[in-house]
Amino acid sequence: MRIRDRRARMRAKSALWQLLPLLLVCAALPAPSATNKHQTNDPSAPAAIVHMTADNKFVPEKVAIKAGEAVRWINDGGGPSHTVTTDPSMVQNEDHVQIPDGAQSFSSEVIGPGKFFQHTFEVPGTYRYACAPHEGSKMLGEVVVTK
Repeated sequence: MRIRDRRARMRAKSALWQLLPLLLVCAALPAPSATNKHQTNDPSAPAAIVHMTADNKFVPEKVAIKAGEAVRWINDGGGPSHTVTTDPSMVQNEDHVQIPDGAQSFSSEVIGPGKFFQHTFEVPGTYRYACAPHEGSKMLGEVVVTK
């Protein structure tokens, strides 16, 4: 009986250690705030819409817009919360994010099911972004901004 109890405890500890990286990433995300300058309830139509799915995908993975236009990321609901970031300090692998010279990185707050995040792109170039909590699942995307 004791061996079975010890094995159960070892499995529980192992499961907790596997969840620790995700918990640490979530803890490092900025706290939700009503003052995030990029998160908006503005109903104006963006140039592109990217859906964040319950199976941890950005759909479509790549969009093209013109400088001065916006992209809206929508968490379709029915699944986990997501983020959108180009900030290398927010991801595990800096190669997953990129911004063009002259641009500033951006990060959303946690985007719950049924919510959205919108960002306007002013500097032309390629922006690679990630969902910080689901980066390990390859939840990555790209915005190409032309003049």
